[in-house]
Amino acid sequence: MKCRHCGSVLQLPFLDLGSAPPSNAYLSEAALRAPETWFPLRLLVCESCWLVQTEDHAGREALFTDDYAYFSSFSSSWLAHAQAYVQAMRDRLRLDKRSLVVEVASNDGYLLQYVQAAGIPCYGIEPTASTAAAARAKGIVVVERFFGVALAEELAADGRQADLMVANNVLAHVPDINDFVEGFARLLKPHGIATFEFPNLLRMVQGCQFDTAYHEHYSYLSLTAVQRIFAANGLAVLDVQELPTHGGSLRVFAGRADVVPHPYATLQGAAQVRALLAEEAAAGMHGAGFYRDFQSQAIRVKRELLTFFLQCQADGLRVGAYGAAAKGNTLLNFAGVRPDLLPYVVDKNPAKQGRFLPGSRIPVVDEAYLRAHRPDYVLILPWNLREEVAMQLEYVRDWGGKLVTAVPRLEVF
Repeated sequence: MKCRHCGSVLQLPFLDLGSAPPSNAYLSEAALRAPETWFPLRLLVCESCWLVQTEDHAGREALFTDDYAYFSSFSSSWLAHAQAYVQAMRDRLRLDKRSLVVEVASNDGYLLQYVQAAGIPCYGIEPTASTAAAARAKGIVVVERFFGVALAEELAADGRQADLMVANNVLAHVPDINDFVEGFARLLKPHGIATFEFPNLLRMVQGCQFDTAYHEHYSYLSLTAVQRIFAANGLAVLDVQELPTHGGSLRVFAGRADVVPHPYATLQGAAQVRALLAEEAAAGMHGAGFYRDFQSQAIRVKRELLTFFLQCQADGLRVGAYGAAAKGNTLLNFAGVRPDLLPYVVDKNPAKQGRFLPGSRIPVVDEAYLRAHRPDYVLILPWNLREEVAMQLEYVRDWGGKLVTAVPRLEVF
């Protein structure tokens, strides 16, 4: 396989999780009687540009289907994050009714609803029919297509260039990262800004967040790699912020590289970029050694989780889980967990309730089921939402139940 950015041959392994079905391919009861499609889940590192990436086995159409079940609005903390972002961008870029905001991968309108409420013209670009329909129900205009140069040129020719383009947790999800990034350079107005949020590879390694690896995540990103990709495709990195979301994320601000000096370029932003690049270099991210120990950490988490489940079973203790998240599916499938060890997972998204997790085929139930069955332990699968979920499940302690997370190490609290 060759690097999806620079074309170099990939030889350095990063993570091998065996094989798994797509992490958001939830099953209906009827589908339980049919076979599932499993793909190898192996990550490699490009030693030329340091982009970490999955082996190519599944196309985007196989992963982002019409019944895609991930809806951003079911996390209250994520909604608060989106609302705060919109206010910050209004202030920083002085957005008003004469501006135009475009969000790529706008999902169910979780963010654009706040742009719309502020009276700022906007539209979303979203290829999955299920989430696009939810956004339209909020009155948001949605272009239901995959984004890249071709669509960007169509929209620009139609006078729909953006003052602000938003790309939250999508840069990692695109197989052709060069075409995707170049599309932003084509759709931005000359003085426009694009912001990209994505999980921080440095924090992924430091926090043993191997369960964020799944087929939808084609790339695992450092600022080092992103700056090179942007420069090759018409964007200049102007600023970067570190965020606590998803176990540690980066928010990169970029402008068109053909606009120099860019009106939103600042000395402070340039200093932030230099500081983070220096931190990545100091951590060893420009050398193979940084990437070699990740596999052993994933195996340690797997062993801890299986030991916990088996001990609970031996002691006659009941275990449930909360959050039918993609990262949870990665963890459960890598560990080989099935309904005999974990009989159900609770989720408040109706699109997932009554369905079954891909691979493990564990049923997804509503929260009333949890209250009725009163397990001794509840495993929180979306550990990045630990505080939010722990507050929501505080009532579990009323019957003596305890909460558990498995990443970065098993913890009962």
